Parts: sequence; structure tokens; C-alpha cells
Amino acid sequence: MNIPYTKHTLANGLDVVVHEDHGVPIVAVNVWYHVGSKNEVPGRTGFAHLFEHLMFEGSQHYDKGYFHPLQEAGASLNGSTNADRTNYWEVVPTNALELALWMESDRMGYLLPALTDAKFDNQRDVVLNERRQNYENRPYGLAGMAIVSALYPPDHPYHWLTIGAADDLRAAHLNDVRDFFQTYYHPGNASLALAGDIDASEAIALAEMYFGEIAGAPRPAKVQVAAPGGPAADVRLVLEDRVELPRLYMAWHSPALFAEGDAEFDLLADLLASGKTSRLYRALVYEQRIATEVAASQNSRELGSFFQVVATAAPGRTLAEVDRAILREIAAFSAKGPTESELERVLAQAEAHFIFRLQTVGGFGGKSDQLNAYNTFLDDPGFFDRDLARYRRVSLEALRQHAADGLAPDRRIVLSVVPRGRLALALEDSRPVNVS
Repeated sequence: MNIPYTKHTLANGLDVVVHEDHGVPIVAVNVWYHVGSKNEVPGRTGFAHLFEHLMFEGSQHYDKGYFHPLQEAGASLNGSTNADRTNYWEVVPTNALELALWMESDRMGYLLPALTDAKFDNQRDVVLNERRQNYENRPYGLAGMAIVSALYPPDHPYHWLTIGAADDLRAAHLNDVRDFFQTYYHPGNASLALAGDIDASEAIALAEMYFGEIAGAPRPAKVQVAAPGGPAADVRLVLEDRVELPRLYMAWHSPALFAEGDAEFDLLADLLASGKTSRLYRALVYEQRIATEVAASQNSRELGSFFQVVATAAPGRTLAEVDRAILREIAAFSAKGPTESELERVLAQAEAHFIFRLQTVGGFGGKSDQLNAYNTFLDDPGFFDRDLARYRRVSLEALRQHAADGLAPDRRIVLSVVPRGRLALALEDSRPVNVS
């Protein structure tokens, strides 16, 4: 897993990471800003995601839509925001590299002069509509909001989703988001990865040419929060929604991204609910037929993660049956742990997934994206071998112990999502939760 790279930091603080891969005449341009929804505060949420949209709307020296000139040159491009970071990427033919660098540098250094009230209002409406489509009007769409608001106290930066609160977005002013941009979207809080058909020294020279003149700024202070202790008892919630089948969500606090135990919980998710031979799928869907689907995930985040199990009850079956079956399987796993063959299977899956995403130089999860992830979170672009080693050294006993300690039934948030007007379908003693 040796992915050779060269790293250079410009005088203004921008990290430049270069990986040469001359197999195909393309270059991936990948920019990460170390800012996400965790850098927001109550009453001012949704700003990071809003800027993801605004940064595609033109900057001082190209005050038009961002996609057209790059797509005309044969590029693919996109961006995304999560709780911990914002990224933008382009994959361009080698001869269009300078165009991509010019476009990226102009929106990093010269976005605000082109940011008007009209653009701001337009993109705020786009985000509010995205919120309606993906959360408010989607079946089970508000469950994630209910889970994180229960897992974290109101002043914790993971208490809200990246999309932000609708009222906060409507109340935001242009000056609010200008201040947010000046704090976080500058070279000192960014990392540029270039991967593909380019010489490393040439790439660094081009980065200096296009980004070197942008004024630097101090790196923002890291967000400091006390680790939430989690519920001291089984917390039961119920949410009414426009759905046909009731669904159960369980969530526990788990180790932070790259922390000790994070890899174990990743593998636990696969062991419990990845594929038709996994513990929960086999028991709930195939054998007992009390659920139509089941999933598990380790939601890794920089300040602390959460582990989640989700199952939809089959027609005519109850959430109480689903709940008992899940807890029974987790208890059995916590008592005896996985088998050698189970561990071999999930390790093979993890390694295959790890290698698969490195087959490309760009896009979400390609080599340039992974170099930037390691650089942003660990200040070490070459973490590939050690990242994979986290999974390879996991033992049967470690998995059993993490399940026993981390997935205790009296330390969870459990949410019943039921059809409107049918609160009786929720688990007993569930209290209604309101999210918007």
C-alpha cells in the first residue's frame, strides 16, 4: 500500500500533496477545507454546507457557474460537506490542469467580492429545497436528526446535521456567512492534493503560481468539547412519519475517527449486518422473517463517533420483536465473539474496499481524496499502510470485548419511526420527539 507522494507547504500555509501516476493522461485536483458543520454554533447552523453551494456560483475573476468551463475541457467535478470537512475535486485531462488550478484558486482567494445578496438568497433557497427533498419529505428522513439530537447535548457541534436547521438558514445574513468564510476558507486551513499525470516539482510550482498570492490566515483553533457520556439508561423515542412500515434505529457512542476501537466498530458493523451471511440479516430477514432489511454502520467522526443499527419491520411483525431479536444477536456476539471464518470474511471485505477506492486518482475516495483525508485529520498523507494495519491486527477477542462494552442495551438511544397516528406500534415507554 505504498502510495508515494511529495508534500510542500506554501508560505501562506497551504499544504500541497502530489502523487505521480502516469498510467492515464489525467490529473486529479482535490481541495479539502478543514471545516464542517462541527465548526458552527447553535443558531448559526448549515453555513458550511451553504458555502459548498455558494462556491460553485462564481468568484471575482469568473463570475459565472463553475461547472461549464471545466466540463467543456472534459473534466468531471463535484464537492461535498460533512460534519468535519468540505471538499472539492476535479478530474481533468492533463492539458486542462492549469484551468482547474485557476478556478480553484480564484474561489479560494476571491469568492467574497462576487458574493451578492441575490446569489446568497438563491442558494439559501436551493439548500432549503434540498432539505425538504432529502429530509422533511423523504420517508424516515427526519430519523437522523432525531438520533443526533438525542445523542449529543444542544451545545455539542454534532447535535445538528450538516444540512442545518431551516430556521437558522432563514435567519442568516450575508455578513454572517462572510465572517464564516474568512475564518475557514483560506490557505492556512486547506490542503491541495494533485494526483496523476504530472511531475511533482512541476505540480508544486503550479500550486505556487496559482495559490501563492492568496493571503494566509491563522489556522482556526480546534473545536474542543467534552466527550458525551452517553445515556445512563435505555432512552426510547418515537417519531411519527408518513411511512408504511415501522422502523427501528439504535445508536451508541463509539470511538472517534482513527482512535483506538474505530476499526473494530467498522468491522462489527460488517459482521452484524453486511451481506446475507451476516448475523442480523441471517436471523431477522432470512430465518425469522421479522424484518425486511437491516443495516449497521460505524459513523466515524473527528470528535467522536456513533454506531448505529437500523431495521425495518416486516408486514405484520412488531418493533418489539425486532428489538428483542437484535439484542439477542448482540448478546450472543458479546458472549462468544465472531468465528475465525467470520473475521476472515469481513477483513477480506475491508481490504477489498480499501484497495478498490484507490484504483482511481480522483473523485470521492480516490488516491487524491485519501491523501487529503490523512493530511487533514492526521497531518500525515502517507498513512495508507497504517490505516489498513488497524484492521489487520484486530483480534476475535477485541471484537467481542468492544461489542460487550460498547453495545450495552442500557447505553443506547432507540428510536421507533411509526406511521402517523399509530404510536402504539412504537416500543413501550417511548416518548415522542419533535424534529424540524
